[in-house]
Amino acid sequence: MSFFYELADQYIDGEWRTGTGSWDIIDFNPFNGEKLAAITIATAQEVDLAYRAAERAQRAWATTGAYERREILERALRITGELHDDIVDVIIDELGGTRVKAEYEVRTAEEFLRDAIRQALRPPGSLLPALADGKENRLYRLPVGVIGVISPFNFPFLVAMKSVAPALALGNAVVVKPNQNAPIAGGTLIAKIFADAGLPAGLLNVVITDVAEIGDAFIEHPVPRVISFAGSDRVGRHVGAVAAGHFKRTILELSGNSALVVLEDADIDYAVDAAVHSRFVYQGQVCMAANRILVDRRVEREFTEKFTAAVAALKTGDPREPDTRIGPVINTFQADALSALVDQAIAEGATALVRGRTRGNLVEPTVLTGLPAGSPLLSQEIFGPVALLMSFDDEDEAVRIANDTPYGLSGAVHTGSTERGVRFARRVVSGMFHVNDSTVQDDPLVAFGGEKSSGLGRLNGEATVEAFTTQRWISVQHGRTVFPF
Repeated sequence: MSFFYELADQYIDGEWRTGTGSWDIIDFNPFNGEKLAAITIATAQEVDLAYRAAERAQRAWATTGAYERREILERALRITGELHDDIVDVIIDELGGTRVKAEYEVRTAEEFLRDAIRQALRPPGSLLPALADGKENRLYRLPVGVIGVISPFNFPFLVAMKSVAPALALGNAVVVKPNQNAPIAGGTLIAKIFADAGLPAGLLNVVITDVAEIGDAFIEHPVPRVISFAGSDRVGRHVGAVAAGHFKRTILELSGNSALVVLEDADIDYAVDAAVHSRFVYQGQVCMAANRILVDRRVEREFTEKFTAAVAALKTGDPREPDTRIGPVINTFQADALSALVDQAIAEGATALVRGRTRGNLVEPTVLTGLPAGSPLLSQEIFGPVALLMSFDDEDEAVRIANDTPYGLSGAVHTGSTERGVRFARRVVSGMFHVNDSTVQDDPLVAFGGEKSSGLGRLNGEATVEAFTTQRWISVQHGRTVFPF
């Protein structure tokens, strides 16, 4: 077992300490049920201690030289590389991620660290023309102060790092509340990396707790000015409403119901590969996953035969085995909910082209077709290895189906014509859309986020700068202004 599980504690103001709550969060391996750690939860008092420590530390950090901040981030990147295999093991054990998924998550997080290193040296402001003669307008980019980060269970190391690293690079302090199912990968592991990198105490804090204990204290606390949340739209709505009531900025990365569209001129074999990956990566527990796979009726038969054969060949089992493609879902509740969802679809008239079994937390992949129009399953997020196949007659119908959902996070279209694909993508109401690729994409330089119920705001690259800094206008009159009275 990784030494990281010895860090099963709160991390506040540079110290590891036991929470003072009345109960423990138990961190289980979702594949074999092994107990990985027991963590006494933090109370609202510990949340306050963490935010106050961040507030104190941030004042000095904001005036620290950019090269000094960059040096700490460079050390964090080096340490992450040295611990690469250990972090992969944590993701496999704590999340049930396959080795392919775990390797992808760590490599991508390293790329976001590299971009944060670049962000540390970005220009702090700009000079702008003024209406009046002899006047100088300076527009400064300043850190917002303290940022609260609420990370999810599915890609906790990557998603937390996407906020933590650039926030620190830009002069902020951070308090992280990881998901209960990923307290190590999404919280204490990151704290350990930055502590070993020499980050001053108080700048990064981790509180492991639950709303049953602290209520909305993490969001309502007066110190954080930005809340960065990734999770379901149901919880995200609450986070956004509470934060808005306290005039806090929010970045909300929420649920999705992405469509992968296969036009009649697509490379069918390639489209099958992309669809299998888009739906079943990390057991489909991905907000960008392709819930719905839309296929032109002219190529429906060929695609369906190849897709179902590929899905049926996916190995479900121990995520530590290198050829496993489908590991366990995160817990028994999720496994039971997915089984009930498939039963509901079949009761509504759907046909199971592939019907997977459920064994404990192992949910084998299922492919459904023939859902009646208006079925609620077509418009909701399905967080598991269940694919919905649908057909269409022309592009207009495909666009209509793709948009027929309250969500708008990601999507993809496969076609033999790049520009046709771009034209199609521009018609779909979605924060991100990809031509001839997977629906599951992330890139440090490109704005990431959704439309409609899939979220508010963007992260990555310049969007992260916008999210984690504030603008201050300071003007200087070098001459004398002539006042009208």
